[in-house]
Amino acid sequence: MPLRVYLACAAIAGAVPMLWWAVSGSRAARAVRANLVPSQGPVTDLRQVVLERSARERVVSPLVGGLATRARRLTPAGVVDALERRILLAGVSGTWPIERVLAAKLVLGLAGALVGLARLAVAPSAASLFLGAVAAGGGYLVPDVLLSRRASERQERIERELPDTLDQVTIGVEAGLGFEAALARAARSGHGPVAEELTRTLQDIQIGVPRTRALEAMTERTDVRDLRTFVHAVSQAERHGIPIAHVLRIQAAELREKRKQRAEERAVKVPVKLVFPVVCCILPALFVVLAGPAVVRLSQTGIGGG
Repeated sequence: MPLRVYLACAAIAGAVPMLWWAVSGSRAARAVRANLVPSQGPVTDLRQVVLERSARERVVSPLVGGLATRARRLTPAGVVDALERRILLAGVSGTWPIERVLAAKLVLGLAGALVGLARLAVAPSAASLFLGAVAAGGGYLVPDVLLSRRASERQERIERELPDTLDQVTIGVEAGLGFEAALARAARSGHGPVAEELTRTLQDIQIGVPRTRALEAMTERTDVRDLRTFVHAVSQAERHGIPIAHVLRIQAAELREKRKQRAEERAVKVPVKLVFPVVCCILPALFVVLAGPAVVRLSQTGIGGG
């Protein structure tokens, strides 16, 4: 492909963020001045009200909404539900709602298709057509891959942090705090997805959601087996009148043991994972270093040494 085609694609790709930066200038100073100036009467100019809004609210949000609507129409309902579930597990439902993700999938898919068409226009062939289809499909699936990876990392982090959090809750309950107060203390002292989920669960309880239902909702948002086991144990203890401190102590000990077993399992898998790089990368280089001089000498003198 000629160099000018690559330069043109790079210029087009760089023009989009520059256009966004130019359009989305901050209007914070104007909003502050408008709040400080005493109002002389009701605002009746609709155009002025619209212009007071940021470029993101006036241009980007309607554009994203329109793209999301079209993407939702083109996407099967089951795929949309699975994507919403993946967003929930990744913990980005507040910053990346389903509409924004659908719009990103559509934009990336179209960008990949445009790159494929440019390649096909410069060098028409079956390979160019195949690469264009791969680029379009890959761009469309990039958000799914990123969300799945983010969800897996978040679940692994919850598994690592949960035993320590339960230890804090157990200490608080044994010191005389109530279960919810101990959860609140652990949430305030912690950082990460476990603390965030505990904070959201306590907020649900404060607005009137039953504690059992709020805890079950937390397990639905995380889909971590250890956390679901803990919630079921707490629910059973509350239903049958078992002391919550005893249940928490047992659950914390079991989760620490599970974390230890997972670490040992990963340590056992390390030699197996090292076989491929050792055989394919290290042994050939070692063989060249050891046998290289002998091969060179044989090629110069011959097998008989003559």
